Amino acid sequence: ARRARGGATATAEASPGIADEILDEEAMLAASTFAIKPADLLTRAKDVLSRGVGVFEGSEPDLAEDFEFCAPFVGPLDKDAYLGALDTFNIQDAFPDVNSRYHFFRVDPFEHDRVWFQTRKVATNTGPFMSKPATGKALVFPPEAYSLRFNEAGQVREFTVGYPMDRRVGNTGGLGGAFGFFYGVGNPIPIPECKPYSPSWQFRFLRFISKVTKKIQGVKIEKR
Repeated sequence: ARRARGGATATAEASPGIADEILDEEAMLAASTFAIKPADLLTRAKDVLSRGVGVFEGSEPDLAEDFEFCAPFVGPLDKDAYLGALDTFNIQDAFPDVNSRYHFFRVDPFEHDRVWFQTRKVATNTGPFMSKPATGKALVFPPEAYSLRFNEAGQVREFTVGYPMDRRVGNTGGLGGAFGFFYGVGNPIPIPECKPYSPSWQFRFLRFISKVTKKIQGVKIEKR
């Protein structure tokens, strides 16, 4: 049991209301009317990833003409801008052993054309990176959420990357995507988005007020 508001005790039994919030994902996916069925869409997503999502030679046809790329602080970028940005960051040369360790693939039960998956990326900086010499640092990224959205021809319409799921994990300051590489080797871009999360002064002030309020309320209760 746990303590509820007002001092009442709540039992561990599931509330009917909360139970209704746990969705029947299998039924939702079975009702899909998208041209590519969920099982085949998962296979397609893995195939596209194995070819670098348009990066490797001959894989550009995997990208739809209306393709968009979006990361937490970058994008959305259209196809040309996306491919151009990849040429700017020599990730593969600077981190030749980079391994995204893709896992937990699943079709979105709400958006049947979308596949979600996660990464637990690791990489070692053994080559020059953005005009800086190799550091030899071994990077461990936080778990990140990625997704691929497809059209009915099996081409990628949308690629989202680098959304950290637990900023406490790893040694890249809780940052995913390209910013994680910059911070991890000790050469972060001098912008707030390329730094570990830090509460704003406004948020720190609110927390301070909250603590003071609780202490005052505690004193009032003791005096009763």
